[in-house]
This record gives sequence, C-alpha cells and structure tokens, in this order.
Amino acid sequence: MSWPNLISKTVVRLGVAREPKTPTLTQSAHHRIAMPGSANLERIFHRSLKPLFIPGKKALISMAESPITARTQDFATWYQDVVLQGDMAEPAEIVKGCMVIKANGYAVWELLQRELDDRFKATGHQNMYFPLLIPQSFLHKEAEHVEGFSPELAVVTLAGGKQLEEPYVIRPTSETIIGHFFAKWIKSWRDLPMLVNQWANIIRWELRTRMFLRTTEFLWQEGHTAHSNHDEAVAEVLRMLDVYADVAEDVMAMPVIKGRKTQSEKFAGALHSYSIEAMMQNGFALQAGTSHDLGQNFGKAFDVQFQSKEGQLDYVWQTSWGVSTRLIGGLIMSHSDDKGLVLPPKLAPTKAVMVPIYRKDEEKEKVLEAAHRIAKDVGAKVDDREGQSPGAKFFHWERRGVPVVLELGPRDLASGSIVLKRRDTGTKEPMPQADVAGKLPALLDEMQKNMYDAAKQRLKANTVLAGSIEEVESVLKDVTAEKGGGQFVMAHLKDDPRCDARMKEFKATIRCIPLVDEYDGPGKCIVTGEEVDRRVVVAKAY
Repeated sequence: MSWPNLISKTVVRLGVAREPKTPTLTQSAHHRIAMPGSANLERIFHRSLKPLFIPGKKALISMAESPITARTQDFATWYQDVVLQGDMAEPAEIVKGCMVIKANGYAVWELLQRELDDRFKATGHQNMYFPLLIPQSFLHKEAEHVEGFSPELAVVTLAGGKQLEEPYVIRPTSETIIGHFFAKWIKSWRDLPMLVNQWANIIRWELRTRMFLRTTEFLWQEGHTAHSNHDEAVAEVLRMLDVYADVAEDVMAMPVIKGRKTQSEKFAGALHSYSIEAMMQNGFALQAGTSHDLGQNFGKAFDVQFQSKEGQLDYVWQTSWGVSTRLIGGLIMSHSDDKGLVLPPKLAPTKAVMVPIYRKDEEKEKVLEAAHRIAKDVGAKVDDREGQSPGAKFFHWERRGVPVVLELGPRDLASGSIVLKRRDTGTKEPMPQADVAGKLPALLDEMQKNMYDAAKQRLKANTVLAGSIEEVESVLKDVTAEKGGGQFVMAHLKDDPRCDARMKEFKATIRCIPLVDEYDGPGKCIVTGEEVDRRVVVAKAY
C-alpha cells in the first residue's frame, strides 16, 4: 500500500484547530556573521542545523560555528541556541510543535531516567506499560478531568479505513485507563497498596512551543498508586515529591521549593496537587515535577473497590505523579552560559575528554599513545579525529557541556604534566599526569556542589518579599522570558480563585504554597484581607 493511501485510512482529529500567534520552534532569527576577507555582513537565516552557504563565497558556515546569543540580549533566543548547538534537540518542522531529541539530549534523559527509576524501585514501585490509545468515554467519566484536558486532546476517529465506533484519545495522561485496570486487579485490602510506574510518551496539543519545555509530544514517567486509606495516599504523594526534589537538587544541581498548588492551579480531577518549583536564570519559574492526591475521585469514576479487613466495600485512594523531558530544559536554563551548554557532572554523558595536541608526525604517535593510556586510567574519551584542529575540538566539547577537557601535547609529555580545563569556570590547571586519576572524581564532585551553590545563591538573591498587591505587580509586570529580570515574590495570599485571577492580570501565577515556611509566618492576604498562615511564591513561569 502506498503512503498516501495508508495515511488516508487513518484520521486524527485535534482538540485545537487554530494557528499559533506566537513564535514556534522554527522561528527565524538574525545573526551577524563575520565573513573571511570581507566586512561583517548581516545575514538572516533560519535556525536549523543545516549549513549556510553565502553566495559567491567558498566559506561554509554551520550552526556549530555561529555565535550564541547573549542571555542579556534575548534569553529565549539564547536558550534555543544552546539547545541546537549543544546537539540536544532540533525542531521536527514537518510535525508541528514536535522535536527530535538528539543523541546528546537523549543521553542526558537516560541518565535522569536511571536516577529516577532506581529511586522508584527502591520505594517499591514496579514498571508497567499501558495503551497509547484511550477510549474517549474514559475521559468523560471524571468531569473535571475531561474539562481540564479537552483543549489539548488529539482524537483518532478513523483507522483501517473505517470509522471507529468509539474514538480514541491519544494519551494525554493515563489516570483513566490505569483506573480501568486497577478495577480489574484490585479486589481486597491484600492487593493494596498497588504501586505502578510507566515510562511513556504523551501528546498534548500545544500552541506555544519551546524545545523540551513545551512540545506537543514529550517523554515522561507517570506513577499511579492505589491505597486503602487517605493518610497512606497522602504519605505517598509527599514521599514522591521528596524523590523529585532529591533528584533535582542532588543530581541536577537545581534547587527547588516544595509546595502545594492552589485549587485553581491543581491537576484536573485531583483533591490537591504538589509541585517542585525551580528558578531559571531569567527569574522565571519552572514547575519541575508534580505529585497529586486524587482522593477517591478516580476510584469512584472507575469503580475501583476493595474489601477492607473489616469486610466492608470501599473505594481506593489514589495518587499520580510525574516528571518529563522538561527537566532537561530546566537543566539548561539553570546552568548554561553564553558559550553554550553546561552540564552538572552527574548528568554529563561524557564527563571528560582528552584532546591530544601535536604538529609533527613524529610527535603524533607518542602523544596519542600517552593520551589513550591516561584516558583509559581516568575514564575519559579521546578526541583523536583527523582534520580537526585542537581549537575546533575544544570548541566542540565546550558547546556540548562536557565538564572537563584534558589537554596533552609534546611539552606536557616532556614535563610529565597535563592541563585540565573546567567547563563551569573556564579555568585551566596543570597537574602531574600521575595525579589525574585520583583528583578527577573529587574535582567533578566539587563542580557538582559549586553549580548547586551558585543556583541556590541566585534563587536567594532573586527572592523578595512584598506587602501589597501593588508591590507584587511592580516587580513582575514588565518581566518577559526574553529580557528576563524575573524574581520570586513572597506574599501573603489566600488559596482563593480571586487571588489567582488577580495575579493573572499581569501574567503571573501563584507557583505554590511552600510546605516549609522560611519567612515571617501568618499575615493578611493582600487581595482579600483575610488571615493566612504563610507567604506563597508568586512568579512568571514557563
């Protein structure tokens, strides 16, 4: 069967049918390019990884050689530059709103998966996989849930050349279909708790897309658990929130605030939602992970009942929790600089690269032999590519965020030394070759700690207190993702839709109500005047 005929037999209807009015992943950008032997020319080209040919010139300029926009000039464009030139991802283009996660980006995701998956299994969870296609009627069983997701749905109406009796929704999340199977599997208190995790892809039709941060298709994990009582379910919700915070801070070197979402901002169908919130370098917030107390809502919708120890029938108490590839976006915006990608050592696919330096053929053999020997001892990759200058190699690995680059040349061989360059600070340090294997692990640990400390200090320096709604608005109203200047504003606000609505008047949101109050305790809500027990986090967010 030909591709056109095959495609014509499957129709997907989308929950949204209007064109985006904001720049998409394929937005063009301006760059000033220095041409060999000529004055600087201002050229306009699409940001893709395709080389750029300049008419009448022999030079070939690729994205890997083009400058990275400064963060202070345009943070949003800087982010896109870092993603592209760090070989993390690129826009799919032929599929609107989607991206291709490239090898460097996917390797980071695999390391994150491993860190998370080990923690899930250590807390008793088992991995399963559920269907990508969900009967549309399932979503309608939980009214708040379907209302919350309806604008983002993609729906299959034709398959195999026939109209489907019931359309299928392409998985936006799996509470409904997992609820269906929980009803089949859970009959007694002995079947509880049921602790399940799924690694999967998700489709949520997006109008405003940014690679890793918000795309129509993305990768994630979603945990789903069922319990015999509410206290146990709440304990699970908070336990998994702690797991996410631990990975964010210990592995990603990204400090977070743990808190509860307001009722207006909670997950559709949940009793309560909790999140970890991180601050990016432009002061915007990123919701880096969520954990939801679903109560008995989905248990009742899908008739998930069990017989208690006392012989009574009751509905299960459920939770769900998830993180996605948006963590990679958070990682990039937390640590990278105007030279390109910066990765914390624990998430660097390649932790050290050896660059051999030689000019003459008689130097080459000795330098390469020593480079491979030392690299094997320290666990480094040797960049012995032909036709690339040492400078080009340094540039290549710098943009890809490799934490440490080792330089070895004839003079180093003669002196028994080697030069070590840190990606985070750019500093170079000569040291005896015999010491590298012993010192490198400690250096990587130091870099990991330094990156966390720097991000923690930035969070502290850019968090302010406000005593009135006018103060909050004056801090945040002119902040944009492009020019930055964002801050976390701590203010007394009630969990009330009126307060959420007031924040949205200047495009801010209540990010969370912190679980730990680090400020001055109770105060009067700056919108309603009612007493509240602590300040909340207000910010503009991705």
